[in-house]
Amino acid sequence: MSKNKTPHKGDKRKTKKDIINSIVNFFNKNSDESYSHKQIVEKLGLKKPAEKQLTANIIDDLIEDAFIIETTRGKYKSNNRGLFLEGTFERRSNGKNFFTPDEGKDSDNTQIFVAERNSAHAMNGDRVKVQMLAKRKGRDAEAEVLEILERKQTTFVGTLDVQKQFAFLVMDSKILANDIFIPKDNLKGGKDGDKALVEVVEWPKKAKNPIGKVIDILGQAGENNTEMNAILAEFGLPYKYPEKIEAYANTISDLITEEEIAKREDFRNTTTFTIDPRDAKDFDDALSIKQLKNGRWEVGVHIADVTHYVKEGDIIDKEGENRATSIYLVDRTIPMLPEHLSNGLCSLRPNEDKLCYSVIFELDEEANIKKSRITRTVIHSDRRFTYEEAQTILETGEGDFNIEILKLNDLAKKLRSKRFDHGAIAFDRHEVRFEIDEKGKPISVYFKYAKDSNKLIEEFMLLANRTVAEFIGNVQKNKTAKTFVYRIHDLPNAEKMENLSEFIRRFGYKIKVDGTKTAVSKSINHLLDEVSGTAEENLISTIAIRAMAKAVYSTVNIGHYGLAFEYYTHFTSPIRRFPDMMVHRLLTRYLNGERSVSKQLYESKCEHSSQMEQLAANAERASIKYKQVEYMSDKLGQIFDAVISGITEWGLYAEINENKCEGMIPIRDLDDDFYEFDEKNYCLRGRRNKRTYSLGDPLKIKVARANLERKQLDFALVE
Repeated sequence: MSKNKTPHKGDKRKTKKDIINSIVNFFNKNSDESYSHKQIVEKLGLKKPAEKQLTANIIDDLIEDAFIIETTRGKYKSNNRGLFLEGTFERRSNGKNFFTPDEGKDSDNTQIFVAERNSAHAMNGDRVKVQMLAKRKGRDAEAEVLEILERKQTTFVGTLDVQKQFAFLVMDSKILANDIFIPKDNLKGGKDGDKALVEVVEWPKKAKNPIGKVIDILGQAGENNTEMNAILAEFGLPYKYPEKIEAYANTISDLITEEEIAKREDFRNTTTFTIDPRDAKDFDDALSIKQLKNGRWEVGVHIADVTHYVKEGDIIDKEGENRATSIYLVDRTIPMLPEHLSNGLCSLRPNEDKLCYSVIFELDEEANIKKSRITRTVIHSDRRFTYEEAQTILETGEGDFNIEILKLNDLAKKLRSKRFDHGAIAFDRHEVRFEIDEKGKPISVYFKYAKDSNKLIEEFMLLANRTVAEFIGNVQKNKTAKTFVYRIHDLPNAEKMENLSEFIRRFGYKIKVDGTKTAVSKSINHLLDEVSGTAEENLISTIAIRAMAKAVYSTVNIGHYGLAFEYYTHFTSPIRRFPDMMVHRLLTRYLNGERSVSKQLYESKCEHSSQMEQLAANAERASIKYKQVEYMSDKLGQIFDAVISGITEWGLYAEINENKCEGMIPIRDLDDDFYEFDEKNYCLRGRRNKRTYSLGDPLKIKVARANLERKQLDFALVE
């Protein structure tokens, strides 16, 4: 017998009031989920066409009454956020501003439109309180800013346009629709054409332009130093070191007392050396190696003992914590610590006694770890190798300490092999580098690839980082691990992995998107091996990286997916990363048997470090982009082979094969048809002739425009 009841002829059709009450009760009971019209009628058992139509009308009415909201197209949710929301304001120079509520910041499709007239002059990134406006039928939700709770950005970078009685700052980044007005007495000596850092001090309610004052003159626009400093200032990053902190650092003594040496393990008579980039001055890691009587190998990973010199809470420490990282632009390093420490006291320079925090390993011939210990040491580096010098030894078998370097490489390769067997992912991507003349102008582009000498160092650093994290985090089942700083990496985004799988299929590749973590990561590695050396290699590896989560710092350990480690931290670069300094201090504290620190406090420190790391990466990319545009600026009209590297509703991005410089072909220049953006299939498609431009397609392009101020290249298609 069927479970479904046959309706009686006498069954009453539900009235509008009945259905309204049912829908209101349904959303009150299920306030956290979104539902489509179809799901709502099914849940309420509404089967008649008239009832379904009535439900659609009621949903529209409830949206207008702000009882429910449309979260994505055709999906509805109880408006339990209320009419007043707090969140982040996103400003656009075209007046199309948006608001993202706090509770919706991690999901797509939660942006609410804010018209310029309703923005209360909120700036990009400000935390604001808004009121939801009555929703008009067929229109997106809108909000009005009631209050600016917290200013995110008050300083802006641009070029001064100086008139007789006043000036304007014409901004590099188009975040504001209007330039910043600067009264003459707020110019701080700035001249027409100078790049400047300007603070917005006021934006009167009825004024079109914000009013600002010059904080610093960066130099004449177009000069290399000016432009690099402007990039740093644009991201709110420091471009010079405070003199008083440099002076304080210079007072720290380099004397290592016999009393200090007595507290440490002495490695000064063990073969030790550093391997670093040829232009490096801050050597924060060294390796030592010797064979033990039992035939095993003792390998020491020695890390600069920065926290011996930088005391918690002093002015160097506070500045270091604020910066959180050294910044690497195309032509310079902006250090986290003063030069006296980063390049002097703490740097593990050859032929000098140096204080270290070390992880000492005992390994057998198969690189199995038999013992390890974490200890403070004193070392004496015998030699400073560049990666190129070490690589020559690996390739020829000849040179200083060749036996030791060859043995370390043998052990590193075995460690690496085990790591990949456990599911680590091999993203070996090239880095863009420039050969630069004395004025900072790029004269050629080259690519830096990781060779065995790089991988040798990397493997032992990974091992030390993992060992330190395990030492603190991997406690017995009935014990709670003490608060610690971990480097975590979440699983790939499932939807992005599906998109990657769909995208690579057109090139004839496959990838696993579900299964065990190890199976998926091995499948990614197989893909990366397959595409190696092909025309589409850079494109596919870029999209694969985008499918990955970002690695961040946290006190909550979820493991590191990309490295296939259950426990991982950053211990090996305290000269250039503040989290490593935190790890050194926590290690010392816990080795001394002291209590755990505040999880909440350290989580906020981790969040700050992650944010600063991201800003530094953005600045580095901006400096590369600037140099790419500068390099191409004297090649206008020249024709190159390229590949489509990105597709948006406003045009195609193409990357030149020989130098990886990327430019845009605006959609308005594709004038043989009306092209529409197909987001799902990563393509632009012509409405009439159905011509399709897809990611990875080869093109011939001509360099049309090079705009240095906007770091933007425009290309034209060559048929």
